[in-house]
Amino acid sequence: MQYQDLRDWIQKVEQFGELKTVQGADWNLEIGAVTEVAARGETSNAILFDNIKGYPAGHRVLVGMNSSLKRQCLTTNLPLDYDRMQFIHAWKNRLNHPTLIPPRVVNDGPLFENVFDGKDIDLLSLPVPHWHEEDGGRYIGTADVTITRDPEEGWVNLGCYRVRVHNRDTLALYMSPGKHARNHRQKRFDKQEPLPVAICFGQDPLLFLTAAKQVPWGSSEYDYVGGIREEAVEVINGEYTVLPIPAFAEVAIEGEVLPNEQKNEGPFGEWTGYYASGEREEPVLKVKRLMHRNHPIITGDPPFRPLPGPDYGLIRSAFIWDYMEKAGVPDIRGVACYQGRFFTAVSIKQRYPGHAKQAGVIAAQCHTGAYLGRYAVVVDDDIDVWDMNDILWALCTRVDPVQDIDFIRRCWSGPLDPIVPRDKKGFSSRAIVDACRPYEWLKDFPHVSGASSDLKKTVLDKFGKYLS
Repeated sequence: MQYQDLRDWIQKVEQFGELKTVQGADWNLEIGAVTEVAARGETSNAILFDNIKGYPAGHRVLVGMNSSLKRQCLTTNLPLDYDRMQFIHAWKNRLNHPTLIPPRVVNDGPLFENVFDGKDIDLLSLPVPHWHEEDGGRYIGTADVTITRDPEEGWVNLGCYRVRVHNRDTLALYMSPGKHARNHRQKRFDKQEPLPVAICFGQDPLLFLTAAKQVPWGSSEYDYVGGIREEAVEVINGEYTVLPIPAFAEVAIEGEVLPNEQKNEGPFGEWTGYYASGEREEPVLKVKRLMHRNHPIITGDPPFRPLPGPDYGLIRSAFIWDYMEKAGVPDIRGVACYQGRFFTAVSIKQRYPGHAKQAGVIAAQCHTGAYLGRYAVVVDDDIDVWDMNDILWALCTRVDPVQDIDFIRRCWSGPLDPIVPRDKKGFSSRAIVDACRPYEWLKDFPHVSGASSDLKKTVLDKFGKYLS
C-alpha cells in the first residue's frame, strides 16, 4: 500500500478508517488538548485539524501519524496486518541487511508553490499550535525533520528537534547534548560560524519516523528511507543552505543558527510528562526562506505524559534487539519499550550463568537504549513482554531486590530528565533488574500454576462462543 507523500498517506489512512477530521479548533491550547484526550481514548486515530480559528480553511495540522501499529505498517512499507512481533522482526531484518538508496536531486516540486524571502517571511501565517497550557510559546516543530550537514565530514543528518516560533522570521531550535545535529552545531560554533539548517514541518511520515531514531553516525536517514520505500526520496538543494530538502514537503524553511545571538527557549511540556528542562537561553535560528504548498499541513507530535502500552516504542525495540544480538547476546525472545525511553523489558531463554545480567546491561547501554533510560528488566521467555501485568508478576515473584537489582552510575542523560536537578543535568543512573528465575536453581524453582497455553487454546476453540 505505497503512498507518494503526506497527502496520499492521509487518503490511505482515511480509507482504512483511522483518520478523524476536527473542524474549528483554536490553535491556542484546544488543538493540544484534543490531541491528548484522543490519544488516551479507546481508539487512537490520526487527527486532521481544519478551519483552525484565525486561519483560512485548508491551513491544517495533522497529529497522531504513527500512534497505531497499522499506521506504522503503512508508513514503513509493511503489510497492514502485521502483529508486533512480525513488525519488529521485519525491522531487525532491515537493520541487519539494510538497503540504502540515496536521495535524487530534482529541480522543482510542490513545496515551491509558495516561496517567501526577507520581509515577506511570516511564520505565524501558519496555524502554529500553542500545545500545552504552561508552554513558553507556540511550537511549530514537534514532528519536524531538521536537516544539517557535518561541516568536516560532509554527510547529511535528519533529526527531530523541538522548534519554537519567536517572531515572523526567528525560531528557537533546541537540540539535546549528544545528538548528531548538536555536534554539527558545535563544530561550526567552535569556529564562530553559523550552522546552516533546513527544517520541514510537514513531510512523509517515514522521514519523521526515521529522523527520530538513531542511525549510525556518518549515515544519512535519506538513504535508509529510500531503501524502505524502495525508491529514492526526491530532494531539492536549498538556495541558501544547499541542503537537500524533500520536494514533496508541505512546509519548509532555510536559515542559519547563530553562534552569538540567543533568546529564551522553553518551557515546553516534554515526553517525560514534565517541564523538566525549564527555560534557558538558546541560539536563535534566523529564517532566510519560507516555502509551503497550497493549503499547507503542519505535522505535530506533541509530547504528553507517556501513553500506556508498547506500540509507541516498536522501532526502538527493534533497534535495541538488533544491538543486543550484535553484541553477542543469544536467545532473545522479545524486547518492548514503555514510557518513552524509561523502561525496557527483554525476555530471554536462559542459557548460562550471567546471561540475564549481560542482556540487561547491554539493553541499557547500547546506543538506542543509552540515552535517558531508567530501567532495563530481563524476564524469562514464559513472560509476555507486551503485557505489563505479566512483567510486574515477574518483578514481584522472581526478584530478590538485594540480589537481583544492580545500578550503573553516571550514564548518558539530558536536560529533559525530571529526576535530575537542573544544576546536575547530563548524567543519570540505570537500574538493571534480573527478573528471571535464578539460573543456579532454575529446575527447582516453583512451577507456574494455571492452564497451559495449549489447553487454553483448546477450550477457547471449543467454548469461546459462550464467552464472547
